[in-house]
Amino acid sequence: MDTHTARPGNVGDTLICLSVSFLKVCNCCRRYSAVRKYLIIAVVCFVYLFFTVHVNHTSTRQDKRHDPWSRNSVHPQKPTETYQDSIEGGVNESLSPTRSNVVYITLKSKRHKPAIIRGTVRPKLRRKKVKVRPQGGTQDKAKDARHNANTVDKQLGYSELDGSDGYSSIRIYSERAPPWFSIDDITAMRFLADSKITQIDEVAPPGFSSLILFKSATNQTDDDDACRKCCGVVRRPLDMSEVFAFHLDRILGLNRTLPAVSRRFHSLGDGQPCPVVLWDPSLSPLVDQTSERVSWGSYQTSLKYKCWHRGITPKPEWRCTSIHHHEWSKLVVFDFLLQIYERLDKNCCGFKPRPEDTCVELGHHEACTDKDSMELTHMVHRRHDPHHLVFFNNKGYFDRDEENLDFRLLEGIKELPDQSVSVLRSQRLREKLLQSLFLDQQYWDSQGGRQGIEKLIDVIERRAKVLLTYINAHGIKVVPMNS
Repeated sequence: MDTHTARPGNVGDTLICLSVSFLKVCNCCRRYSAVRKYLIIAVVCFVYLFFTVHVNHTSTRQDKRHDPWSRNSVHPQKPTETYQDSIEGGVNESLSPTRSNVVYITLKSKRHKPAIIRGTVRPKLRRKKVKVRPQGGTQDKAKDARHNANTVDKQLGYSELDGSDGYSSIRIYSERAPPWFSIDDITAMRFLADSKITQIDEVAPPGFSSLILFKSATNQTDDDDACRKCCGVVRRPLDMSEVFAFHLDRILGLNRTLPAVSRRFHSLGDGQPCPVVLWDPSLSPLVDQTSERVSWGSYQTSLKYKCWHRGITPKPEWRCTSIHHHEWSKLVVFDFLLQIYERLDKNCCGFKPRPEDTCVELGHHEACTDKDSMELTHMVHRRHDPHHLVFFNNKGYFDRDEENLDFRLLEGIKELPDQSVSVLRSQRLREKLLQSLFLDQQYWDSQGGRQGIEKLIDVIERRAKVLLTYINAHGIKVVPMNS
């Protein structure tokens, strides 16, 4: 017999021998009883398992002895080399790393800021100190300029907080402002919040009640008509909803209000924050074809004939104004959400007013029987743009529950803007309002921070649900109304 085949370490030949022996034993066991047969089979299985485990253990030790990547193995033909010897000898062999050289690095996931509010911490101000070397009379002129500015501030009763005190109260911490604001909006907001005030006057433009108008240092003339983008109207602290109305207008895609921010005046309102609205000297009150104020009857007639819709010139008997038909639909969405009744329902005929409401104090509520003769108020447009309304005097009311809403504002309306309705249906109105109102730090703080802002948004969301229910119940069409 060949020596290689007879070697005990050969597992295959051993198994063959065991199989032949097993068959012989089986033939012999046929004559035995069942108990002896089971006993013999158990003994054979035990011997087989013991032999298999012994052979596998022996082969594993032999493989480890010849493993070139084992930590304790030594090459039989080559002595062990140190790192310095391998460099000096110029060894170019590329060896795979051992398991002990593998390092696993766990990176922490990037912590994202909240999706609704991009930043909540005011960045530190780092002012660069610039040394100025006066030449000639430059230093004396600078002192005179500062003295004159301080004199004006003292005459008006202002401190440094009325101007820019080193940082803007309009906080934009992300790379860009929310998409519903234009560049002109951001510029106007920063101007209203941070500009240096040089003069405050009480003026009465034609067709308007008296206004408190402030002028900034950028104004180069005393003419109120030329005060464009450099003057602002100061409202009462009670009219702080003007700021909320501006943000809601931009989010709904209406773009009909003037920019408004909150600003603190130490000479007005006992130092309380006041809403400040950008002044536009081109504003003009709206009148009908007879140069009279628009009445409720003429307004309903113009809604019926859809004045200026699809470029059709209105007939005289339609009693139309210069305002396009879609403008009234935009106004209604805006006024209903904020419950602004002074424009379309100054007599408070569509809801139950409170004793402190203006319509009750002035006795207008008693004139609800003659609705057609009731005049619409605060209807404003620009002289160079007569077909579009400008939402002016946007004092909203957040303390009126859903059971006492003014549905008279929706009377005669058959269509509403799709862009505004889609925002109300998107379930993202709260997120957008939080992100938008956070820009105005003075307004945010004056309303009690996020907790106070959330309460205001709760009111608007509930009214939005009521409006959407009204649209479905009355079959109001939702159509594009792009200007």
